Amino acid sequence: MALAASRPRLVELSLGGYAAIITVTALARIPLSQGNRLIALAHALMVLLAFLITRPGLGEFGRTLRDITPLAILLGLYGSLDVLNGSGSGPTYDHLLLGWEQRLFGMQPARDWWRLHPSGFWSAAFHTVYLTYYPLVAIPALVLVLRTRRGAFRRFLQAVIPTFLACYLFFVFLPVAGPYYVFEHPTGDFVANLPARLTYLVLSGGSSFGAAFPSSHVAATVAAWLATRRDAPRLARAMLPFVLLMPVATVYCQMHYALDAIVGVGFGLLVPLLARRFETADLDAG
Repeated sequence: MALAASRPRLVELSLGGYAAIITVTALARIPLSQGNRLIALAHALMVLLAFLITRPGLGEFGRTLRDITPLAILLGLYGSLDVLNGSGSGPTYDHLLLGWEQRLFGMQPARDWWRLHPSGFWSAAFHTVYLTYYPLVAIPALVLVLRTRRGAFRRFLQAVIPTFLACYLFFVFLPVAGPYYVFEHPTGDFVANLPARLTYLVLSGGSSFGAAFPSSHVAATVAAWLATRRDAPRLARAMLPFVLLMPVATVYCQMHYALDAIVGVGFGLLVPLLARRFETADLDAG
């Protein structure tokens, strides 16, 4: 008797579709960076992998691999954005954001806010909040993957991964460098604290050019919080203060434009809510 086909989940469809788009885009951008040859090859293999992990008859190990593969793939996508955007040699749309912010706020919040109200205390506090982006996404994933019910972890991925991918498509096709690249970095007492130094150390080794709008820091933490509320409500309550402060931190610390943060909140709320419309019993199976 033939094995029943395994229905692709939204996460797999999202990754496969994103990888197909980036494969074609990377091939078109080879003149911008020769590294796009490898980017195209890697994303083409992702399309194949997205197909293979949905084959019938995977077995227990195969089903476990299917669950964790999307998260493993996601970890490698951010670095490719820098190559796709020519590591700073490609065009950006910062002028649009700068113009919109000036008209909306009468100033440049990312540049002027901390200068008008410099505070070593708030700098340390908000740089700390900025750094919590990593545990805010990683800890719920770890907690939920250790749960006996697979559905909780799958629901988390279904909310968070499409949110990341939606942001990444903007980074590729509407790249915005952001205030980290456009304005002079803060100096003096404002960054004379350990959280600020750690933040700049992390960014110096892992920042991708053109990945500012919308803020994936904000979008991903909001999406992670939404996804955690259902299956780990106590953890979600502990996350909430940091999630609420993340948009403020990204602007006050001059990492994102205010519109990056505002639109990031919108992505973090809207994409998971849309993703829930595709939720199926398969998320709780196995």
